[in-house]
Amino acid sequence: MGEQTRNVIVSGAARGIGRSLSRHFLDKGDRVFLLDIQEDELKYCVDVHLAKHADRVAYALCNLRDPEAIRQAIKKAALFFGGRIDVLVNNGGIAAPQWRDGKTMEDPDTLGEWQAYMETNLTAPFVASQACLPFMKRDEVLASDEGAAKVAAEVGSTAGPCIVHIGSFRAHQSDPNQEGYAASKAGQLGLMHSMAISLARWGIRVNLVAPGRIKAAHECREGDEAGVEWAHQVEGKDVADHPTNRAGRPRDVAQAVDYLINAGFVTGEELTVDGGALKKKN
Repeated sequence: MGEQTRNVIVSGAARGIGRSLSRHFLDKGDRVFLLDIQEDELKYCVDVHLAKHADRVAYALCNLRDPEAIRQAIKKAALFFGGRIDVLVNNGGIAAPQWRDGKTMEDPDTLGEWQAYMETNLTAPFVASQACLPFMKRDEVLASDEGAAKVAAEVGSTAGPCIVHIGSFRAHQSDPNQEGYAASKAGQLGLMHSMAISLARWGIRVNLVAPGRIKAAHECREGDEAGVEWAHQVEGKDVADHPTNRAGRPRDVAQAVDYLINAGFVTGEELTVDGGALKKKN
């Protein structure tokens, strides 16, 4: 989309990677609408952390397990943007990779957690994407010489509307007791692939960023007030586990998302941001 101001929605935006993504887009001059369920953290993020961007940022409380709440929040975002949504980043989700309280696959009580993973990490991105379509899609692209000429005329001025899912390298590699998290993240890959094909007719590209171990605990109110920074969280194990010799930063994810937004010839792709961890033999 070049230097054009983009209208961007970020879910799970109050803290962690989502907060970093929101700040990244605002620093680039974009307009950003934040979605999150944590009211106090969300208000702090917008009113304090992002205060200098007050004229280009807005937010809505949103429970990602409630489809109607998602639809209403997207409508609020579209109204804030004046009717056009350029980018949706489906970042919100349950980030705890393992069953709570040491539970394992044989414990029937994991079923409630399983459902929460699926509703939050997989159904919510589908519903949010669906709700954005009326505000993102272009005129239908026809497979004809006329349609080709129309698309060609637009190349160079814009990369077009884009949806980016935030997945995980756990779609490919698991530790014990990660069935709920890993399955939901693997499901996001299938969702992304199918959406990329289904939405091509309206000029909407769909991709996925799969982060590895990203140290993002400092991206919150508590971290700000305590003066915690990314470097304070790095351990010796992070060097040993990553060919890049460090753990990931939220900024690494933001840079990957920004690449996919601007990469007009890339759709249906997974971009892994894991410091090479998946390639290293343990």
